[in-house]
Amino acid sequence: MVKDLENARAVVTGASSGIGAGIARAFGEAGASVVVNYHSDQDGAEEVVKDIRSAGAEAVAVQADVSQPDDCAKLFEAAEKHFGGVDILISNAGIQQDAAFTELSLKDWQQVIDLNLTGQFLCAQEAVRRFRAQGHDPDRSPALGKIILMSSVHQAIPWAGHVNYASAKGGVKALMESLAQEVACEKIRVNAIAPGAIKTDINREAWEDKEGREEMLKLIPYGRIGETEDIARAAVWLASDASDYVIGTTLFVDGGMMLYPSFREGG
Repeated sequence: MVKDLENARAVVTGASSGIGAGIARAFGEAGASVVVNYHSDQDGAEEVVKDIRSAGAEAVAVQADVSQPDDCAKLFEAAEKHFGGVDILISNAGIQQDAAFTELSLKDWQQVIDLNLTGQFLCAQEAVRRFRAQGHDPDRSPALGKIILMSSVHQAIPWAGHVNYASAKGGVKALMESLAQEVACEKIRVNAIAPGAIKTDINREAWEDKEGREEMLKLIPYGRIGETEDIARAAVWLASDASDYVIGTTLFVDGGMMLYPSFREGG
């Protein structure tokens, strides 16, 4: 296997399950040392750490609530302590708290915004500070550091009944592009990945149910629901030096969902 991230040091938030776990494992297989962040699922995080170590890379599980500045700092302190620094941030942690608009509580609105948007801001802010403090080592990478935010097709596609989630992801788009514009001159590469429908626990009821799966597939021109490995492979490439000239871009990994397939027959 080609070690596209050999000697790289990464922080992956929300990495105890789902997309984050898939990315953390893929990073380990690609040669990176990984801080595996979790909020409450320590067992899941330790399993991911075990898999990364089995692949021949280093990993450590670190509990943190990334909506809190001090907890974000803990992740980068762990990278410094165990790996000597950090080169890559994958800001993936997120939740859904769904409700019809007039039934959506302020608590559920705020919780989603705090984690899905503010958490990405806080982690990216800490990453930029750490990259600057470390300084540029061109023998390690052409970039001073790399930040990948986790967005969604719903940064562009409205989603009734999920206003808090769609609002957060729209904010992630603007955050990523504005940050990329600001720090690209320092050789800090900032990009985002926008998954479409991916098989994770958060939507298990839909893709395990035959009727729900058929409805979901109507939205995906490529004819299959995505796997966490689809996102993980994209993340490895976007974090590697193979994508060194990619700045301020959202990479949609969605099986064509952004093509609005309902218009396939003429609208």
